[in-house]
Amino acid sequence: MAARSQRLPSLNALKVFWAAARHGSFVKAASELHVTPSAVSLQVRQLEDELGVKLFERTARGLTLTSSGQKVLPDIASAFERLQDSFAALNESTHGGSMLTVSAAPSFATKWLLPRLSRFLAENPEIEVSLRATVELADFERSEADIGIRYGRGDYPGLVTELLLREMVFPVCSPDLIADRKKQSTTEILSGSTLLHDDSTGESEALPGWKMWLLAAGIDGVDWRKGSHFDQSALAIEAAAGGLGVALAPAVLVEGDLASGRLVRLDTAELSEPFAYYLVYPADRSDREAVKAFRTWLFAELNLPLNGTVLPMRAERSNVTRGA
Repeated sequence: MAARSQRLPSLNALKVFWAAARHGSFVKAASELHVTPSAVSLQVRQLEDELGVKLFERTARGLTLTSSGQKVLPDIASAFERLQDSFAALNESTHGGSMLTVSAAPSFATKWLLPRLSRFLAENPEIEVSLRATVELADFERSEADIGIRYGRGDYPGLVTELLLREMVFPVCSPDLIADRKKQSTTEILSGSTLLHDDSTGESEALPGWKMWLLAAGIDGVDWRKGSHFDQSALAIEAAAGGLGVALAPAVLVEGDLASGRLVRLDTAELSEPFAYYLVYPADRSDREAVKAFRTWLFAELNLPLNGTVLPMRAERSNVTRGA
């Protein structure tokens, strides 16, 4: 029997293969690796030549793995994930602390998380926090984040998913806007004010906007289509605080402004959203001290039991979370 070869393929070529397999595209892999698609194609071709097998097939839908590619991918992915974990552990031991990257939607990060983050840092001075406020998908495989706070339906396959809080929406504005209109009804105030629209929810009819709120509140005669538009909830809220009009705001994002008097609530009617805020992270990160510390602090801030409400993980593997 011939001796087993100890020579391994190029680590860079394996990394390129791993990226192309995850994305199903040389173009997307090239974007991740900051190289050209032709460089990715060349690395894959050289790897195939070295191994003597074909790893990808090109189809109308893009790249698909061959049986050989499917066979080697799990071990290659596991190896790179273990390397990432090892260097993360090395960083902790070298610097005497932990680095924690938290991914959160911009409005939640700005209006809820940042005002409270100093308390977490005071309780955990050994942890350095990097906050990624983004609506983009967070890829845990690429270590873009250690833990995420996401707004959606809670459907995050392959990730530990814990319910944090559900949301209610209602109209808010600056107290100055209605200082001389206190005897007016909500309908009269809304009819004579600029409606501020949050376009970050997209086009989904499931997400409450002015049309749905006015219907639920039983208010007629207000043109829900008029007004100014903003691409983030925080911008619409700040516009309301600045006296530009009335915003339909999620309760969690305006509790601080209501308490300080920057905003006032116009009506007692509120509309429940089908979406909620969830804490998400890969199961293999749950034992990291920084992740455990952040989760414990977050649940305490929300007065939640530490066992939480954990949604069942689906069988298929996923390492992304959707933005809000």
